[in-house]
Amino acid sequence: MIVRTSVAGEKMRIRLSNAFGVQAITVGHATVGTPSASGSPELVAGSIKELTFNGGSESVTIYKGSEVLSDPLDFAVPALSELAVTLYFPTATGATSFHWTARQTSYIYAGDQAENPAGAGNTAAFNSFYFLAGVDVTSRTALGTVVVLGDSISDGFNTTLNGNKRWPDALASRIVGTAPHLGDPGVLNEGLSGNQITDAGAFIPVGTNALSRLDSDVYGQTGVRSVIIELGINDLQIAGHPADRIIGGLRQLVAQLEAKGLRVLVCTLGPFEGFPSWTADREVIRNTVNAYIRGEIDHVVDMDAVLRDPAAPSKVKAEFDSGDHIHPNDVGSAAVAAAVPLWLL
Repeated sequence: MIVRTSVAGEKMRIRLSNAFGVQAITVGHATVGTPSASGSPELVAGSIKELTFNGGSESVTIYKGSEVLSDPLDFAVPALSELAVTLYFPTATGATSFHWTARQTSYIYAGDQAENPAGAGNTAAFNSFYFLAGVDVTSRTALGTVVVLGDSISDGFNTTLNGNKRWPDALASRIVGTAPHLGDPGVLNEGLSGNQITDAGAFIPVGTNALSRLDSDVYGQTGVRSVIIELGINDLQIAGHPADRIIGGLRQLVAQLEAKGLRVLVCTLGPFEGFPSWTADREVIRNTVNAYIRGEIDHVVDMDAVLRDPAAPSKVKAEFDSGDHIHPNDVGSAAVAAAVPLWLL
């Protein structure tokens, strides 16, 4: 599995999850290395290092519904780089805890290939992460983490595969490239395609609702200091919820996060006329929710203002449209990232 980092660091560890599994699973062997090119299964010669667990063990059991952390590993991680995490499972895992639309290719092999740098011989390739819930990097320059709690727009749906063009990627690039200094945060993308604030959704891979994700995806993460909420459009366009329900859900998210001492920014809902679920009534609801966000939320990322066509405000600008009229393309995603006030993070 190929994952992108944000800040540079001297040590790293991985987080593995069996949150949605039906049985305990055993990881028999785990390694990390450096891909030879973006998204490539071939690794740089000599870059592979062993990951251990629980004070030096090569294997670890992850019990049903739980997570594990690897031991910290001395591994130089450049800013905005890619890591290849390889896991070997000696026995069948049963139901898999996975991230559905990773926008990164993961490669499946037979047998233990954790120390194989060649990358050839994979039996399958998928656009998902399996069991890998995160990568922590210890840095001398970064201080804390900003979590993006979002849906498919944050998840990078329809951005370039293996291109690292999601808007949180662009935000990380902007932080690193804008006079980096002591205290700049890492960026943790907790975007989940199809996710809603108040409903779990009928399709299992969209995950539990955002209110129930706070413990695992925010409070359970390392060094979180601020949260950007990019949610609500699926409550509207999938579930068809009214404005008061969406607003109530946002109020709860903000209140609970602020009660933990976190700074919270909220994105307005972007335009989506032309997407199959759009209706004139839903456009009214979108504008009502956005009026609430602009009028009552202290810190706003005005995604609607960034993406909308000035001549047709219910539509995404043509140059920002990925083609489905709701998800921004690479350029539109960069524009969203550019609208985030860095000083608030």
